[in-house]
Amino acid sequence: MAASPLNPAAASPNRQKSNGKLKALTVQPKQSEVRSDDEGDSNDDAPVNLAEKLNNEEKRKYVKGKKLGEGTYAIVYKGHLRTDPTQLFAIKKIKLNAEYKDGLSMDAIREVKFLQELSHPNIIPLHSVFSTRDQNLNLVLEFLPLGDLEVLIRDPDVNYSIADIKAWVGMLTRAVWFCHANGVLHRDIKPNNLLIAADGEVKLADFGLARAFADPQQNMTYNVITRWYRPPELFFKARHYSGAVDMWSVGTVFAELILRMPFMAGNTDIHQLELICQAIGTPLEDNWPGVSELEGYLPFDKDKITPVRTRADYMSTFPTIGSVGVELLMSMLVLDPQKRATAKEVLEHRWWAEQPRPTEKERLPRKAGGEQRMGEDLKRRGGEVEEDGRRGDKVAKKLDFSSLR
Repeated sequence: MAASPLNPAAASPNRQKSNGKLKALTVQPKQSEVRSDDEGDSNDDAPVNLAEKLNNEEKRKYVKGKKLGEGTYAIVYKGHLRTDPTQLFAIKKIKLNAEYKDGLSMDAIREVKFLQELSHPNIIPLHSVFSTRDQNLNLVLEFLPLGDLEVLIRDPDVNYSIADIKAWVGMLTRAVWFCHANGVLHRDIKPNNLLIAADGEVKLADFGLARAFADPQQNMTYNVITRWYRPPELFFKARHYSGAVDMWSVGTVFAELILRMPFMAGNTDIHQLELICQAIGTPLEDNWPGVSELEGYLPFDKDKITPVRTRADYMSTFPTIGSVGVELLMSMLVLDPQKRATAKEVLEHRWWAEQPRPTEKERLPRKAGGEQRMGEDLKRRGGEVEEDGRRGDKVAKKLDFSSLR
């Protein structure tokens, strides 16, 4: 990939080797990991097999401190290395669920699998995995004390510039590019899944809805991506899709950073689709060949058709990023997923070379006291929403197109 200010050498697509299997109860210890002491250790006099011994050794490396958040899916603790209390971690204890085989949901298995396989500066690192006596799965993650990107967007006391937006969007796009280069779809990109490290680096988190690129003959679920950030093809029940679904989400996050409010915030799925039609244009065969063949698509009444928005339309809504920035934003919010910009194309866009250049991560705006927010973010399963309902639902409900006909 061509050199660019958003393409550091550290971002080379070099996926960590893994057999793809969950290492929950038979952990292979790493060189610098953890210990948990909230559930107690196994009886040292009791006979244990090698896997149990390795797991216990791994578990003893870490100490759990205060609770940062608790939900129905997980409890998040602030932890530290037993031999060095200054080495902090977030320890996410995933609760057993009797509804699933072995007590683990696919969300938990996916999260462990993909975080074990993906190592990148803009993806939250998984340092270790171990089980406890009650068979709960514990994930040892990087401690990210500055909360998430949504906190900065929503706080009127936090001022940020176009240069800051460039830096954040660049970090996000590099993470997405790395996922796609390694055959992984994230499928839940949104501001509260973008956590901020102590040095200002943005880290993509929550891989509970992620999956590997599917075989062309294998159906995929359309019940993914939080509503406000979900692309139109998923509302039309597309069963085969690509990294373009993530790029639509990146575009909506980009727009939200500029507006400091969600770009298209539907109250229901049908309302969300209406907002997409109003803000982007009505999906038709003319602008999206093949859309009418999707399972969930029904023709729109002629009096409810909105032409695809022009650059002038976008300029009136997003004047601060200029015509080149608008060009980039539009490339991510194309209705036809086959014409939507890829992460690589976004990183190579000329907007990054224009002034102002992206802010250095150490100089990016930040908000103190974000560790509790990190706990709230990590406690949820993939796609789960806050109790206040602000972020749209996890999955698509059955669409009723009667209001659009």
